[in-house]
Amino acid sequence: MKITTLQMNTRSDKSANLEQARTLAACAAEADAPDMLVLPEVFAFMGSSVADKRAAAEELPEAGATGGPAYETLRGMAREHGVFVHGGSFVERAGDEFFNTTIAFDRSGNELARYRKIHLFDVSTPDGREYRESATFGAGREIVTYGADDITVGCSICYDLRFAELYRALAEAGANVVMVPAAFTLQTGKDHWEVLLRARAIETQTYVVAAAQTGTYHEGNDERASWGHSMIVDPWGHVLAQAREGTGHATATVELDYLDQVRQRIPVAQHRVL
Repeated sequence: MKITTLQMNTRSDKSANLEQARTLAACAAEADAPDMLVLPEVFAFMGSSVADKRAAAEELPEAGATGGPAYETLRGMAREHGVFVHGGSFVERAGDEFFNTTIAFDRSGNELARYRKIHLFDVSTPDGREYRESATFGAGREIVTYGADDITVGCSICYDLRFAELYRALAEAGANVVMVPAAFTLQTGKDHWEVLLRARAIETQTYVVAAAQTGTYHEGNDERASWGHSMIVDPWGHVLAQAREGTGHATATVELDYLDQVRQRIPVAQHRVL
């Protein structure tokens, strides 16, 4: 399966962000003819205030029903280009609660999976900035996988990357490709992004596909920056493809025969005792 990551610079204009996503998807589909498109975290709206983020949220529809603008943008991509779409994430409203949620679609635009981000980014980065994702979102609880042709996809989002136990659980649930849509900060990304992606791929012997935010955005009056460097890593830990600076895409092919070879050479799952 040929998989393409879309690298975006999402800001606080939802309509412009959705148009950016559609444009990047069309360019990638024409250039590389992928089987699957993967979007970054919070692709539909990023920055501004907690109130604005929540105002941009969407309720998820019942099966087959029409959803909100972000949901329908993802479904439209799948139908227009005949590809699987792993929808990064957008803000979900569920009653009085809000979640950072991934939606995935098949080639016909049928919903395959929903995943709510489990680990919330409540940290202080080395430049002194504070991030409090829990001020906007609640935490998910479910480990989620889904099938796309011959692959089994495991779901994670951004800060989840630091918790190896989630990736082990996804691999044990049968995942051979793990998605990491992200909005990694510039401060943490330059030191940890590639190291962690390659580590998770090596540990779990899966392909890791990471679609990232890039460039600057505003959180209130504070200008912040995302690291970018969307990439696809194979189960040996090699970086197969990486996006250039700025918006764009990166594409690589997932080969299950190669994945099986890696697992046969070093049968980690069989040797595990804890």
